[in-house]
Amino acid sequence: MARPHIEPFVDRDVSFKKMTLPGFPKGMHYKMLSLDTDTGACSMTVMYENGYVQPPGMSYADMELFIMSGYLESDEKRYTPGSYFWVPPGVHMPALRAPRGCVALMFYNYAEPSFVESDSDHQLAERDNLTIVNAYEDMHWTSTNFFPATASGCLVKVLRFDQRTQAFTFLYCMTPNFWQDNISYHDCAEEAYHIWGTSWMMQFGNLPTGGYFWRPPYINHGAFACKLGTLALGRTDSQLYNHFHFNPWTTPEENRERAASRMLAWKPELYRWIEQHGGHNHPHVPNDFEYDGQGDPHAIAHAHGVPHDHGDGHHHHEHEEKPKRRRRRRSN
Repeated sequence: MARPHIEPFVDRDVSFKKMTLPGFPKGMHYKMLSLDTDTGACSMTVMYENGYVQPPGMSYADMELFIMSGYLESDEKRYTPGSYFWVPPGVHMPALRAPRGCVALMFYNYAEPSFVESDSDHQLAERDNLTIVNAYEDMHWTSTNFFPATASGCLVKVLRFDQRTQAFTFLYCMTPNFWQDNISYHDCAEEAYHIWGTSWMMQFGNLPTGGYFWRPPYINHGAFACKLGTLALGRTDSQLYNHFHFNPWTTPEENRERAASRMLAWKPELYRWIEQHGGHNHPHVPNDFEYDGQGDPHAIAHAHGVPHDHGDGHHHHEHEEKPKRRRRRRSN
């Protein structure tokens, strides 16, 4: 998720634009919250016009949708505010309708938005992972189970959890008069959108309803406070760990170095193993025996920003430019 740091942003300050990408029916509008210009992955506020109809179809990228107001109908079912969808790539969905309009949050994680009309799943689709739940009606609030934990008064509902990466999507609320006096940063990127309410953060002040941020790893944030309560949706791209401290002036580079130092103290054998195996003249990505077929190690190393060497002697190859092809000489 190589997106720039966006904080703070309030989508009420911008107008909706018409969705004009190929495949999407007319009547869909969007506000871009954040965009990965390399992959097209993005987060959007979307609005469906009254009477909007989307035929049966699928996307080539996984898609998350959370309804904030209005409702959608599909297969004789009505999806009201609080309804959450995670649709894996290639999973066919029946026709969607918005008889009276609908406003939702929409996320594409690894590629640009796409829609292709289809009456069946793609042959590689993982339908068993399709998730549809009404977070308002069917789930209970729980305290955060992270350690170190946030201050009491911050509650969550986990909508989706990726067993492989530990990335997750969640609703969270801050109760009235919530406050936390320390500084935090994480090893993951995180984003959040205020569905309702205003919270305060020392770096930027108040973030109201419609407020949004995309925060890359190792960026300080906090202290926090909330006077009247806040309901928000959050997402991460990997495991969320709270590195707490009380120095708001540290840089992302200093925070990253501190996180590495803590890893050395907490997991010295793993840290040394990574150091020892990082000097080979080839891209080295550790294998996970539970996840076979991870793909090309070179591609994975680039996808995760792992520095590596190549067997052809091109150390720390960055793929900034594609090498020019040499013309072959014709043999006489």
